[in-house]
Amino acid sequence: MIKIYHNPRCRKSREGLTILEQSGKEFEIIKYLDDVPTENELSSIIKKLGISPIQLIRKTEKIWKENYKAKELSDEEIIAAMLENPKLIERPIVVYKNKAVIGRPPSNILEIF
Repeated sequence: MIKIYHNPRCRKSREGLTILEQSGKEFEIIKYLDDVPTENELSSIIKKLGISPIQLIRKTEKIWKENYKAKELSDEEIIAAMLENPKLIERPIVVYKNKAVIGRPPSNILEIF
């Protein structure tokens, strides 16, 4: 089943959700700020995205700028930062089978089908 890691307060995430709703396909909404992924889940998502953990960070977030930006962090430390502060995770993320995309722009979600 398709999963969307969604933040209802984010315009791009809402646009991504609309694309899934219009697709007619079944999907599951995961409000990742409330239901934070486990370390294994987040690592799996990053692997499916084919990126490094730093590429999933929202670098404009105040938390990042104040606490992490100036530091040299390992991939594991970056993942730990996202788990501790899920606001740092780029959104929306859509996962289907062994593939995932970041919905920025939301039209990227169409690649998952």
